[in-house]
Amino acid sequence: MYERLRVYEGRAAASAGVGKDLVNEPMIRHWCEAVGDTNPAYAGPGAIAPPTMLQAWTMGGLSGHSDRSGAYDKLFALLDGAGYTSVVATDCEQEYLRPLRPGDRITFDAVIESVSERKTTRLGTGYFVTTRMDVRAAGEPAGTHRFRILKYTPAAVRRGVSPGGTRGVKGGGRSLRPRPVINRDNAGFWQGVAEHKLLIQRCGECETQRFPWLPGCNECGCQEWDTVEASGEGTVFSHVVMHHPPFPAFGASDDAGPYAVALIELAEGVRMVSNVVGVPYDKVRTGMPVRLEFLRTDPELELPVFRGSEG
Repeated sequence: MYERLRVYEGRAAASAGVGKDLVNEPMIRHWCEAVGDTNPAYAGPGAIAPPTMLQAWTMGGLSGHSDRSGAYDKLFALLDGAGYTSVVATDCEQEYLRPLRPGDRITFDAVIESVSERKTTRLGTGYFVTTRMDVRAAGEPAGTHRFRILKYTPAAVRRGVSPGGTRGVKGGGRSLRPRPVINRDNAGFWQGVAEHKLLIQRCGECETQRFPWLPGCNECGCQEWDTVEASGEGTVFSHVVMHHPPFPAFGASDDAGPYAVALIELAEGVRMVSNVVGVPYDKVRTGMPVRLEFLRTDPELELPVFRGSEG
């Protein structure tokens, strides 16, 4: 199978693609509002687009792509036909060569850069496929976007193991929630949670508060910081209700939900994603006052959540 797949390495995934829209101020504004980025470089005269929007200008939207190559479709048809029908994005890498500005016309080419040998992961067994997109703005090289996915056959679901790959509680009981990824940039946050403190980073130079935790300040670039303990007061800024896939670990009982996931605006001005508890999922509303509490989901994990009130 691997020998059949690797013949597609180096073949075009898309040729002479054209972005559906020029780089434009409304999309830049929506992006910045969504991620809370107030960098002045992205607004006003002479504004540039946030570099991390590189892929946004090449996306096909709900109508999809019309520039996929025959080789790309054949590769995925081969994987699907062999039973590797599930897909998950694993990571991406971007390189920025020049700023993008409103009015730039985006064009691109993409290549199937590599197909891995068969790998076995907790999700299942399959192949990692990496594509590289070379992006141009007004005909000039603007950046490179590498995108890697896993096409796989899901692992067999065992007793006490959820489809998401989480283990059951020893001796039976409910499934466990996925473990948070803890690294050197956010370890202090999780240490605070263990002490029932919700800690927000504060820049040591301009004193801008930020969340989630980052190694440097978005406003001034300073890498020095300290922390502020949140009061715990907040409101629901926006929310969604998760109906599918069912995941017992997130439900109020073993019925797997539905459950509400909200973007909480803290009194300190930053926002974070969390669950709203204490009210039915269909009673969560934008603007609802909430209060921080800590929920022990299993013997090894405690998480910050927010309790709402229908009143």
